[in-house]
Amino acid sequence: MGQDPEVMNLWATLALEGPERGNRLSLLELERLARELESLAERQELRALVVHGRGGVFSIGADLREIAALTAENAPEFSRRGQQVLRKLAEVAPVTIAAIDGFCLGGGLDLALSCTFRYASPRSTFQHPGTRRGIITGWGGTQLLPRLIGQEAALRFLILGESISADEAQRIGLVTGVVDDPLAHATELAEIIASRHSRSALTALVHELNR
Repeated sequence: MGQDPEVMNLWATLALEGPERGNRLSLLELERLARELESLAERQELRALVVHGRGGVFSIGADLREIAALTAENAPEFSRRGQQVLRKLAEVAPVTIAAIDGFCLGGGLDLALSCTFRYASPRSTFQHPGTRRGIITGWGGTQLLPRLIGQEAALRFLILGESISADEAQRIGLVTGVVDDPLAHATELAEIIASRHSRSALTALVHELNR
């Protein structure tokens, strides 16, 4: 599909690029994402946003060293900050598409769950390993996952903390589809969406479907 310059202005991409291998969602990375999202929010006609990770990994989640350093006093703020970024991600454009390659773990999975669609590569793996470390996610995964795959499947996934393949993720409804090149597929889909629908129509449709 040829790229129309006018249509290209109606969708955007956002890369996860934590300072270390694995695109960790450290506090520093959350702040960078918050700034990027604030900038994107100024594009009032933005209709679709593609989120992807650099380096063959979507995201391995929050920085465990930062989590280990949390206290009873500052843990709620850490949780709120992650929730704020994910909520802002969902507000920037009416349709958000996660292009997932490689690991999608913990807080990275929470981020993907906050998107409208999720496309994975065959080599992608998904896990919420927190329960194996005696912690649960505070970024909304416990609410988002049951809505997507059902309460029983979500309980099993979260309690056991097992890693599942892309094919299994598609089978249980965790991802929309499995494709060879998720980023190429997601950007093509974003362009199609942007060329066919107004932002107001997309916003109304998504709102109705989520009621």
